Amino acid sequence: MSGVKKLFSSLLVVSIALIVIAPLISQPTQAQTQNSGQQEIEKLKQELVKDRQLKNKKAEAITLNKIGLVYSRSGQPKKALEFYNDALAINREVGDSSEEATILNNIGSVYDDIRQPKKALEFYNDALSISREVGDHSGVATTLNNIGYVYNKIGQRQKALEFYNDALSISRKVGDRSGEATTLSNIGEVYFIIGQRQKALEFYNDALPISREVGDRSEEATILNNIGYVYDDIGQPKKALEFYNDALAIRREVGDRSGVARTLTNIRRVYDKIGQP
Repeated sequence: MSGVKKLFSSLLVVSIALIVIAPLISQPTQAQTQNSGQQEIEKLKQELVKDRQLKNKKAEAITLNKIGLVYSRSGQPKKALEFYNDALAINREVGDSSEEATILNNIGSVYDDIRQPKKALEFYNDALSISREVGDHSGVATTLNNIGYVYNKIGQRQKALEFYNDALSISRKVGDRSGEATTLSNIGEVYFIIGQRQKALEFYNDALPISREVGDRSEEATILNNIGYVYDDIGQPKKALEFYNDALAIRREVGDRSGVARTLTNIRRVYDKIGQP
């Protein structure tokens, strides 16, 4: 998407893929996802009770943030914001600036998800100021990446590239190889969108060995899928299929069922284009 993704605290990962019209595999329903999340929430709420009994405000804020994260991942943004805001208020009371930046990033992520980019940028910029103030270079890189992601989504590609490049510079300086790979991939996506296919391939190919080096199989599959998409777009179906099939194998290996469906759809598209419907 440090804390726990977008800075839920990881960096954001962009995956180019076609809309899956008719998935060839069964997908977990929203009810199943929410049920799994609810079980995790119940455990965290038990932790929350203990935190409050011990009057451990710092731990309480962290647990509230975790609950917000689960609600966000379960597709319940309103509930997520309730817990994030509670966590933020308590965290400001205890004065943990690094954790405050994490929570602000998570709130920004929710607003990004519900298509309120202006609100998302407000929270990301607040998080960025705090991370810079406390000297959290990894937090700065993560937030810069998240801001770049918002600008890319709203069509401001050059602004996106500015923030991505700043994030990339910091990730390299602090030796965050995982963050470096993600940002390289995000930059590749921008170049693809603006029609610079070879530039996109350069960045994807730079990101690929790093994702392998750090052992991030999901990120590796995303990059392979994106490389396949570029080759498909520039009229090299054989190369596209090679990368799609590599991505498919990894996504099956790590159990990324929605990723499997997207890659299968991309493969189907290639065969359709070359006359093998």
